[in-house]
Amino acid sequence: MKVQIWSDIACPFCYIGKKQLETALEQFPQKEQIEVEFKSFELDPHAPVQVDYDVHDMLVKKYGMSRSQAMAMNEQVKQAGKEKGIDFQFDPLVLTNTFDAHRLAQYAGKIGKGDLVMGELFQAYFTDGKHVGDRKTLLDIAEKVGLDQKEVQKILDDQTFADDVRKDEKEARQLGISAVPFFLINDKYSVAGAQPADTFLRALETAWTEEAAQAEKTGDTSFEAACADGVCAVPSSKEEI
Repeated sequence: MKVQIWSDIACPFCYIGKKQLETALEQFPQKEQIEVEFKSFELDPHAPVQVDYDVHDMLVKKYGMSRSQAMAMNEQVKQAGKEKGIDFQFDPLVLTNTFDAHRLAQYAGKIGKGDLVMGELFQAYFTDGKHVGDRKTLLDIAEKVGLDQKEVQKILDDQTFADDVRKDEKEARQLGISAVPFFLINDKYSVAGAQPADTFLRALETAWTEEAAQAEKTGDTSFEAACADGVCAVPSSKEEI
């Protein structure tokens, strides 16, 4: 069973949502049979690589609020993250363009290390104050998770995996996804936002139960059912938990 996650490295709620899903998976008996795939989504595709203002001023410009209001908003996110084991550090955060980071994540996903790389990217961006638009930072992350340095350097030097990033973003538009994180389970059940772990668990159980029922109809006895709660339909023909 597959869980697809549209997210951006620059999205704090994507980091929280990742942690919430991980908590749900720890409680899900069939965890080892779940494939998690991260999909690219840039909150600001036109963001410059080098930015001369901080995240508080970014919110001031984006929402027309005061700097003190922006700092208070970030403090609320910091506290929400703390409850999930995330040490958000907004003052040293380095704003940048995340396109190259997404290309690195695409490569990592192709060789089974997408989850590891996304975790390291979130950690670097939100906790360590690293510049994730900088090639050295990306190479350091690649080395940390055991990726081939020469291959990563080659990827970063050209436009390898650029089409993969754009393909994910096009798919997001086709699905009507305008905000992240967005989770799609078994290409049918969706969870929008950094929902509580229980919500993810119900979604997993529902999708697993339906898959098991379908397998039973077709005579495939390799799929084991689990209990589930109900779901409600959404206009996109996907069902949202």
